[in-house]
Amino acid sequence: MKSVVLPAYNKNILRAILSLEIQEKELPKLNDDEVLIKTHAAPVNPSDVAFIQGGYNIVKQLPAVPGFEGSGVIVDAGKNANDLIKKKVSAFVQTNHDGSWAEYFVARKKDLIILQDDMDMDQAACFTVNPFTAYALMEIALIRESKAIVQNAAGAQVAALIRTMARENEMEVINIVRKAETAAFLKQQGIQHVLNQTDDTFEEQLKSLSLQLQATTALDAVGGELAGQMFNAMADDSELVVYGGLSGKPLSGIGLMGVIFKNKIISGFNLMDWKRELDTSEFEQVSNELQDKIISGIYKTEIQETVGLDQIVQGLKTYLGNMSGGKILIKP
Repeated sequence: MKSVVLPAYNKNILRAILSLEIQEKELPKLNDDEVLIKTHAAPVNPSDVAFIQGGYNIVKQLPAVPGFEGSGVIVDAGKNANDLIKKKVSAFVQTNHDGSWAEYFVARKKDLIILQDDMDMDQAACFTVNPFTAYALMEIALIRESKAIVQNAAGAQVAALIRTMARENEMEVINIVRKAETAAFLKQQGIQHVLNQTDDTFEEQLKSLSLQLQATTALDAVGGELAGQMFNAMADDSELVVYGGLSGKPLSGIGLMGVIFKNKIISGFNLMDWKRELDTSEFEQVSNELQDKIISGIYKTEIQETVGLDQIVQGLKTYLGNMSGGKILIKP
């Protein structure tokens, strides 16, 4: 099978991308609870970029095939998963196996989502991470009975899903971006409350709007100084939920008085931990609800470009140059 192979980690993202190789590999042997998926598509996610730099939580023995997410059809299975052959699935792969940037990939039975017949397979390639992340983060805001949410990385796909879910729940969203072009793009879509973190008056605008809209949940995908600015801007009894670290920097600038005297808290969110807390029936219910809304067009992941395995370098460069433009899909 043709595969994208990472020979070595490299913190320099350009060198990491240029080091990727296209190789022919043998089809892997399966354990009893594993399946072999013929890849329809696999997306490029921020976690994939961090992985090839050696900066992600998952570290594999190299050389290895990157790619944590993908969709396809099961063509072979271990003895405990034979009943799944020919099923359409979406899968999230974080074991030491090779990943999804290949013509075939292996997934454990427990890491599969069986797809409805009408589910679009391009959307399914991006299904196991972002829609569930947005759902779970919105659940936190709903439990807190927040009237408004603050979110950064507002040009990203999780943020777009959060906005749709917020509209469904009559909740306002304050959207933070770092580029004037992204701010203009969101405003052209009719999105209110867009702030550019590079503006001189950003912190004043953020605090004023947070208090005005009574935002008591903040969703942080960036970290660094911006996390502290968000935390400090919110009212008493607020929560900053950290679910990403796009800046590569530790949280900073956290106002201690808010922690000590204003009942403001910081929590972390990890999708895999959230999934483990649900029993099978609960997870299937959420999955079917999300699939129904994707099939009906209510929820959607924007896809800006599709590339073949041989075009992976250019695809990654396109993604890094315009992450707000939507996902890059790799189709073998």
